[in-house]
Amino acid sequence: MAKHAAKYYHESMDREAGLAHKIHRTKIVATVGPACDTYDKLLELVRAGVNVFRLNFSHGFHKDKKKIIEHIRKINKQEPFNIAILGDLQGPKLRVGEIAGGAIEIEPGDILTFTNEKLVGNKERIYVSYPNLHNDVKPGNTILINDGKLEVKVKKVLKNNDVQVEVTMGGTLSSNKGINLPDTKISLPALTKKDLVDLEFIIEHELDWVALSFVRSVKDLEILRKKLENKKSKTKIISKIEKPEALENLRDIILESDAVMIARGDLGVELPVEKIPLLQKQIIRMCLHRAKPVIVATQMMESMIEFNKPNRSEITDVANAVIEGADAVMLSAETATGMHPTLVVETMRKIIIEVEKSGYHYNREDELIPQPQSPSFLSDAISYNACKLAKDVNADAIIGMTQTGYTGFVLSSYRPKSPLYIFTKEKSLVNQLTLSWGVRAFYYDEEESLDDIIFDQIDILKERKFLKSGDIVINTGSTPVSLHLPTNVIKITKID
Repeated sequence: MAKHAAKYYHESMDREAGLAHKIHRTKIVATVGPACDTYDKLLELVRAGVNVFRLNFSHGFHKDKKKIIEHIRKINKQEPFNIAILGDLQGPKLRVGEIAGGAIEIEPGDILTFTNEKLVGNKERIYVSYPNLHNDVKPGNTILINDGKLEVKVKKVLKNNDVQVEVTMGGTLSSNKGINLPDTKISLPALTKKDLVDLEFIIEHELDWVALSFVRSVKDLEILRKKLENKKSKTKIISKIEKPEALENLRDIILESDAVMIARGDLGVELPVEKIPLLQKQIIRMCLHRAKPVIVATQMMESMIEFNKPNRSEITDVANAVIEGADAVMLSAETATGMHPTLVVETMRKIIIEVEKSGYHYNREDELIPQPQSPSFLSDAISYNACKLAKDVNADAIIGMTQTGYTGFVLSSYRPKSPLYIFTKEKSLVNQLTLSWGVRAFYYDEEESLDDIIFDQIDILKERKFLKSGDIVINTGSTPVSLHLPTNVIKITKID
């Protein structure tokens, strides 16, 4: 038995229970909602292959989310899984207000008036939940409603601060539909009053990740980071890329983020649709270069909200995200409110596995080399060569150690063929690393000699049936152990 296994691992030896998680390396993020918010249903989803649960703070109450968090923590405690929890902030979501009779028909050429005065809307005046609309828009600006299904253009700003618009694409305008302003730099803060209340809840309940919606610049992230630091929170930040402004500052936003979500819903509304596929590839590649986990999100298996099979384009969409190198693919309404939450996860996992076992993926071996100008160049070089050595000797595992998570993220970014196991003394990282491609993380806080640690970790993995005698293992670590230096050692071991 491994020297420290009993002390640090509550997980059972039921290997089959964790098999789904061992097989697929591109992770699955699932949104929790009424269709799956009980303990038993959440456990079903985990066993089907979910790695991260998303709590959408645009909907629901804190008391309900607290119960869901308790369920997930219980699963982590009693089952052989490390499931992360992601809190997704609503952000400055703009909407029309209540419409008389629930909806009105609008046609091209109709003149409407948007107001910040709360009222029940009609064809004369319609309430919009954006107090600064009159200050931010200009004549000629496009305003999109209901995910772009309706379109109006600003004609003029009236003296009473109402905004007169002309309908250019008509249809049914229903109550509370969302608004997008693709031509306008909105002046609303990244964190609304609601977001600040939700953030307090996220910090209090120590969620693993927090997603910031409608990120426009690094300043948005700095504000959130400061609030987390002030509370000594270890929650990591995901930037949601869904505004054209974010693309202008993309490199800096990625560098400042801990991870990135390609939120194709609003991004696809505010940009010409033909630009989305190449943007997705570009963002994934940039995140890989900077060792930042990247999630592809929105409408991946949309038809399975109702039906028991995805359509062909959805299958291809998931497969392409895997081929392009995404760390994770995300389900929204498919699991939150859909009719087949477990089946959709199982189906997504099957698609992922089929692509991954083919070995077909974007060739990034020559591009993802350590960059001499990087402040972490030396440790990056160790991680890069650990993955290269693992390929050369057909290693059965790469085992890394990390204090901050960085080594885990970097090793993952090189997308090694060998299974990747990361050990850390930071309990918060065990779940956070679950988001990264191919990573299986373990809590471990011994600080003996590097040789003792390496052999102990190998013994733990042997006991868990992940390794066996005769396997070849590549270890990374740092020495002297007590100094907690960046990764500076590679070791190759053939297990007795």
